[in-house]
Amino acid sequence: MMRRLWLVALALGLVVSLGACGGKKRLPASAGAGGTPTMPSDLPSGTSTGPDVQPLGAESTSSTVFDVSDPETGEGGPLADIHFEFDQASLTDAAKGILEKHAVWLQGHRDAKVTVEGDCDERGTVEYNLALGERRAIAARDYLVSLGVADARLRTSSFGKEKPLDPASSEEAWARNRRAHFAVSR
Repeated sequence: MMRRLWLVALALGLVVSLGACGGKKRLPASAGAGGTPTMPSDLPSGTSTGPDVQPLGAESTSSTVFDVSDPETGEGGPLADIHFEFDQASLTDAAKGILEKHAVWLQGHRDAKVTVEGDCDERGTVEYNLALGERRAIAARDYLVSLGVADARLRTSSFGKEKPLDPASSEEAWARNRRAHFAVSR
């Protein structure tokens, strides 16, 4: 008899403890307290809300007033260049930080279109540098897309070593020429 009471008590305790684990249902990740949708600013950093998703009521944050790059040279404009290591097309942490700022700017300037131009230093063949410049431009574009910028707003091109920012033949000049430039248009 004692054994049976002990088993019933154990079973009852197990049922009570399992019932306590259920707790409240969690809201979907896209909903905040009370089931209201969260704003992108409420999301953890690095969370993408999709290609150029604009939250309701944020229409006023979009700006149509911005500088564009020189149509002849592609130079100038509101977006800074990013730089690459020698013979590399992978993004550095510094480049990723700059691209994250570019993504925020592009989210606020929905009329902007960007051509990502890949450039190289003077070392290497023309063909090799054109291919390397293209890989650099694609790496920058793909990172912007991963941050929520619509792919349709971004183009890539490569100038290889044909359009140096600094024509000198030195380590400093070569470092400046290993870049992705962002030519902004409407």
